[in-house]
Amino acid sequence: MNFARLGNNTEFQKVYRGGKSRANRYLVMYVLKDQPGPSRYGFSVSKKVGNSVQRHRVTRLLRESVRFHDSNVTSGNRVVIIARPEILGKELNEVSRSVEHLLRAHRIWRELSE
Repeated sequence: MNFARLGNNTEFQKVYRGGKSRANRYLVMYVLKDQPGPSRYGFSVSKKVGNSVQRHRVTRLLRESVRFHDSNVTSGNRVVIIARPEILGKELNEVSRSVEHLLRAHRIWRELSE
């Protein structure tokens, strides 16, 4: 299932200004809660992280992690995920665990009952 993306710079700025941030070794996550509609995600990978190929790989890993975890996230959130340089060279499972850790830290994670 696909997830909704944040569109333009204005939406990112709203999340930066109004949201709360939490961080771990690899990522910084801003979350703006209680918005209408499904949760929407944006990604930021700056040139500090590496060259173009490395940045695109990190972005793909983040997108895949969010796609995997989106069904566990409560709806109505705006999330911006910022990659830190330490994420370079990490595998999907490490990135995915890092994303899940921050989703839980923001208390927007819900356990799905079997």
